[in-house]
Amino acid sequence: MTAAPNTYISRHLPLRLPRVCVAVTGSDPAELVEKAEGLIRDNTFLEFRLDYLSRPGLALAKIKRFTEYHPHVVAIGTCRRVVSGGKFRGSIASQLELLGKAAAAGCHLIDIELQTAVKCKHEQLQRLRNRAALILSYHDFRATKRLEETLDKMVAISADYYKIVSTATTLYDNVTMMKFLEKRSDRHSLIGLCMGEQGIISRVLGVRAGSVFTFASVSPDEKTAPGQVTAQDLRSTYRIEQVDAATRVYGVAGDPVAHSLSPAIMNAALRRENVNGVYLALHAKALKDLLACVRDIPIHGLSITMPYKEAILKSLDNTDSHTTKIGACNTVVRAQDGKLYGFNTDAAGVVRPLEQRITLEKAKILVLGAGGAARAAVFGLKERGSEVYILNRSAGPAKKLAHRAHARVIKRADLKKLAFDAIINATPVGMGNTRESPLNENEIKARYVFDMIYDPPETKLMKLAKAQGAQVIPGIEMFVHQAARQFEIWTGKPAPWDDMLRVVTIALQERTARGAAKAIPH
Repeated sequence: MTAAPNTYISRHLPLRLPRVCVAVTGSDPAELVEKAEGLIRDNTFLEFRLDYLSRPGLALAKIKRFTEYHPHVVAIGTCRRVVSGGKFRGSIASQLELLGKAAAAGCHLIDIELQTAVKCKHEQLQRLRNRAALILSYHDFRATKRLEETLDKMVAISADYYKIVSTATTLYDNVTMMKFLEKRSDRHSLIGLCMGEQGIISRVLGVRAGSVFTFASVSPDEKTAPGQVTAQDLRSTYRIEQVDAATRVYGVAGDPVAHSLSPAIMNAALRRENVNGVYLALHAKALKDLLACVRDIPIHGLSITMPYKEAILKSLDNTDSHTTKIGACNTVVRAQDGKLYGFNTDAAGVVRPLEQRITLEKAKILVLGAGGAARAAVFGLKERGSEVYILNRSAGPAKKLAHRAHARVIKRADLKKLAFDAIINATPVGMGNTRESPLNENEIKARYVFDMIYDPPETKLMKLAKAQGAQVIPGIEMFVHQAARQFEIWTGKPAPWDDMLRVVTIALQERTARGAAKAIPH
């Protein structure tokens, strides 16, 4: 089923489509077009998801007025059927009729899924192609497999673009998708990406592997596919328009990582210091999967978070003595020869904020906890000559840490008769809510109280400390300082600390505001 080359593209489409197409939905035609109007200042490439409307035909007149009034905007018309993962419940005939009318209304491209196309006559599809460029699409909502085989089936049908969207069940599925794009995009105009939280790599890096463009959502609450990223994040956070073959890839790896503010802070630093790099959230459900991506993408630097800080040590080629002592790694550098080197910057995140306020040599400091974060704090402070005390709910881990670091263990009952220069909370108590505190008010006797928790921005411990007259150091400072040290290790440049603090402060405020808005009954 081969037709003569379609002349539509050269007549109506720009030579190079924008890298980001924003999928627009609405509860009714007026809202659909109203949203489009609000997007066009920053986005000149839109997809009208007609299948999200209960009566999509009513939107066509409004879309026609929109495209006539905004001739610089490139529009895709999509009316995906339920059997192909969309919302349209009509027949194939009614779907084709709607898409034909969408083309007449000014949509430059029409998306039709493979499941529909194989049931159509060549003449029906050719009539559509005579009016708009045809995107032939296929979605796999379960896995990433048989990409080559799928494309071979698709190219039997003449189209202008071939779109294959799979689902990433591992991080390495992104590598599979990108290798496929690199191999086949020289012969066909391909659009390829992976859905799901683990598919973000392909959404950002797929365009440099050969995907003509990628898709984005209007907002976090208006995704038309699992794992879709907002247009604002793709442009401002990930700088997708600048991503090229020389762009270095960094990321935060853990399970889970969706909550991480590291992409916001690190991408801001890369932008400020004019580093050609991008930093992604990598939801690694297995360490082996992560390490395969480090090798094959390749990834130049990693922030390691729970639960891999200790487990990754055996996979590294070398670590500094500080990391070996702590027994946990939160920073990985991939050298040019592919070797992996481990560092721990959590200690810098503790030491730097305290050094700005007190002299650490001979300072009496209480560390709450005996886990990875506590170990980093204890060893970092001992290296600065501090007198360190450890209080932990379980005595065993506290004694083991104290023995290794030459620190002291105390019991909770001792707190009433002891005073400290600083108390550091290295436990998760107070995270995500404000009702818990690792200490009671009458147990806080210190000049400074430093809570490593940064979400919420003010914990119950911090409130109690203020009531006792202590000065508080918020966890956001620890977060920024350890990230700044990572940035310096990766790039060799001084970190823009002020910018990083500003970005993460705004991000936390926005997260708090979103949470409050969701809590209000509507």
